[in-house]
Amino acid sequence: MRDVYILGVGMTRFGRHLDKTHSELAQEAVRLALADAGTEASAVDSTVYATVVQGFFAGEMSIPSQFALRPLGIGGVRTLTVEAACASSTMGLHTAIAQVQSGQSDVALALGVEKLYSEDRAKKFAVFQQPLDIEVAENYVAVTRDKLAPVPPEFEGPSPNILMEAYAAQARLHMATYGTTRRQIAAVAAKDHAHSALNPLSQYQNSMTIEEVLAAPNVAWPLTVPMCAPISDGASAAIVCSDETIRKLGASRAIRIVAADSRTGQDRAPDDYPHHVTRLVSARVYERAGLGPEDFDLAEVHDASSIGEIIQVEGLGLVAPGEAGLAAERGELSLGGRIPVNVSGGLVSKGHPLAATGIGQIHELVTQLRGEAGARQVEGAKIAVAENSGGFYGVEDGMSAVTILAR
Repeated sequence: MRDVYILGVGMTRFGRHLDKTHSELAQEAVRLALADAGTEASAVDSTVYATVVQGFFAGEMSIPSQFALRPLGIGGVRTLTVEAACASSTMGLHTAIAQVQSGQSDVALALGVEKLYSEDRAKKFAVFQQPLDIEVAENYVAVTRDKLAPVPPEFEGPSPNILMEAYAAQARLHMATYGTTRRQIAAVAAKDHAHSALNPLSQYQNSMTIEEVLAAPNVAWPLTVPMCAPISDGASAAIVCSDETIRKLGASRAIRIVAADSRTGQDRAPDDYPHHVTRLVSARVYERAGLGPEDFDLAEVHDASSIGEIIQVEGLGLVAPGEAGLAAERGELSLGGRIPVNVSGGLVSKGHPLAATGIGQIHELVTQLRGEAGARQVEGAKIAVAENSGGFYGVEDGMSAVTILAR
């Protein structure tokens, strides 16, 4: 099995792109990745294209990669299209890595793209109202109801939809289990909004204090609007290659992929955090890498809501169970802290264009490990970890994908 490196990355700004098609967003990210890699489109010999809702929104139900990539001169290659909900592009990246490791490919392109904004409001929100997703959310709320921290009387009332109610139930379960507070969840959100103000590719670039996060409109207690990821458009791309290719090119900015793996969730008790999918897959990846959570200089984790960051940070073992909220409140997870998390701004502030999110995390870590992150640079960053979740089933993420990178 060959060593694999990330040769180049590219990413559009996440946000609202009503004037661009899926293909145009994808092409922008790929052009940036090729330029960053210092290579031509003709060097790419395989591609993995990731999207979740392109068929629904654009009516393009087949060969989306060819429509996006042929105009760039990428043709005559092996290609795959993958979907794994919010972890789609990470799974695309892992697939590209496996192709290069095995010798099936020398230079592989992984790409994630999504357009969720639409002037048709009903269409824009319909993707979040799929029957099976609603059923899973309803079941989660039902099975956790007796285990949750109570909602203060002044915040009682209907939530916007059952999916947000399920996110809130996750938060209230963690609060009841470990004593996590609403202020600590707000501290996570405030940290990430402060980070995103330093990231020119973030959807939101306004710092917020903990008090401002708490005072924002309520979504479903304890969550306020700034604690929840927005609707986003965007694309991200990564070019991976073999160590032999790196030697031929003499590339000095390539970042090594130390280990990568994923697994699906499983049936368990809602508060059985020791068997959370992220804890299980990260243990396997750490063993493969010969590293532990104490070795990382920074992390990007999945935070569709800020309680998600708390759960994932603990699942990765970056802090002890139940202590991520406290760590955020103390500044340990902030830029300049013990283990900076989501220096990009995270999903809640950088944005969350579903299939583009995973490689968006990788874009940030590659930039950091190269020492090219500017005002948000983590000093001395050498080893980093990303965790990207996809979907929700039963009582946890449908899957979790973990990637370790090193300079």
